Amino acid sequence: MKTNNKRSGFLWEEFTWPEIEAYLKTVDTVILPCGAIEQHGPHLPLDVDYFDAKYMAFKVAEACKDPKPLVLPPIPFGVSYHHDGFKGTLSVTNDALSKFVYDLGMSLAKNGVKKIIILNGHGDNAPTLSYAAQMINRDAKIFVGVDTGETSDVDLAGMVETPNDAHAGEIETSTTLAIRPEMVQMDKALESTLKFGSDYLDFDDDRSISWYVRTDKISESGIMGDATKASKEKGEKMWEVMIKNMVRFVESIKNTPLDELYQKRY
Repeated sequence: MKTNNKRSGFLWEEFTWPEIEAYLKTVDTVILPCGAIEQHGPHLPLDVDYFDAKYMAFKVAEACKDPKPLVLPPIPFGVSYHHDGFKGTLSVTNDALSKFVYDLGMSLAKNGVKKIIILNGHGDNAPTLSYAAQMINRDAKIFVGVDTGETSDVDLAGMVETPNDAHAGEIETSTTLAIRPEMVQMDKALESTLKFGSDYLDFDDDRSISWYVRTDKISESGIMGDATKASKEKGEKMWEVMIKNMVRFVESIKNTPLDELYQKRY
């Protein structure tokens, strides 16, 4: 992300306390990247969800207008018990993650932050992060929103050929090829398209429900999708769309006063 030793100007950890005190008088919005360290098939590294959340948060803030939103250090670990059948997966409990994010959110509020955007790179963190967001909003009375791809999922659906492309398949392999091709072992990529006994369980059906299953019950490789259909070109288009949409969302939140935010469409 950074190719030199220059400060970004928006990474929270780079500031001194007097500098961040002054900066928080100009912007009240932060982005919290949250990911996971877990198996991503035999062809992708364990850090995909963590790296992608960190990468996207940086690129979004970089593309935002001044004053840019602050980007917090990313949370690397997530709720990944369902991948425990594959070595390398590291998981924390829902309680541990929600409590950690809650404590962090309350600390941010004490610093004067009024808007927290949680950029979630791991889908199965979503229920836990939403719960933490509710509790921060309840107790600190600030805005907390969670994006787990909602700002771009509708666009990505039209870019892929694979149904139920949920994990380490066409999408994640393409996005990794676009920014870290050296980390992808395409000779080990597999087709592992999923088909369930009910349309209501399909991951990409508009009428599907939330449900949970251990990955090794439905995939021998850990892939849920078709990684062989991935390409760098697809990935580059996906990143372009995801970053553009997220920038639009972050700017709308950043530029709306908190007391007006809930009464406006964003």
